[in-house]
Amino acid sequence: MVLDEHRKTIDPLLTNIAKPFKHINPDVFSIIALICAGLGGFFFYQSSPEQELQNSYLFLAVLFVFLNGLFDALDGKIAKLSNRTSKRGDFIDHALDRYADVLIIGGLALSQWIRPSIGLLALIGVLLTSYMGTQAQAVGYQRVYAGLLGRADRLALLMIIPILQHITLSISIQLPYELTILEVMLLYFAIMGNITALQRFYQTLAWFKHLNGKKS
Repeated sequence: MVLDEHRKTIDPLLTNIAKPFKHINPDVFSIIALICAGLGGFFFYQSSPEQELQNSYLFLAVLFVFLNGLFDALDGKIAKLSNRTSKRGDFIDHALDRYADVLIIGGLALSQWIRPSIGLLALIGVLLTSYMGTQAQAVGYQRVYAGLLGRADRLALLMIIPILQHITLSISIQLPYELTILEVMLLYFAIMGNITALQRFYQTLAWFKHLNGKKS
């Protein structure tokens, strides 16, 4: 949640970008964000250690991950500026975000860079993180964003680490257990994702305890 805490810092910039698009339905931007996620996942999947220096697919994947994050941020901002915020829009936004996570991380997990077990663990960590945050709201508590690994942090790493992986292909770097740098990132997602999910789980349980204490 490191970057989630700095949303207010970039809020004025997002507002300026969103203003010219106030007349467009925010759902359009949610769908464009999902398409970008699909393209990002596609280029992750198509990339490989053998061909990366020739086709630079990791850079293309990073570009579409960035666009996914940008359009995902704009849909909510446009909804606020045009007074079109609604529970329906919020539901669509978060549902498509989960599909976007699966498309991006799933594409990378199925690529030649990643061992299937590592990819599966990363997906579990990411989905559990998001589930715990929204499930807290579903039972009457607030939506929980707390934890060590929020979506903004994941997207930032998905833009930085693939570039680092590309650069280091021309350098002889040997990681333990023949791990790739991208595998290290997904292991981080798996571990920090599950820790974040547990943090949100116990935060919600603490709310239940506080709520029951008030009733008694």
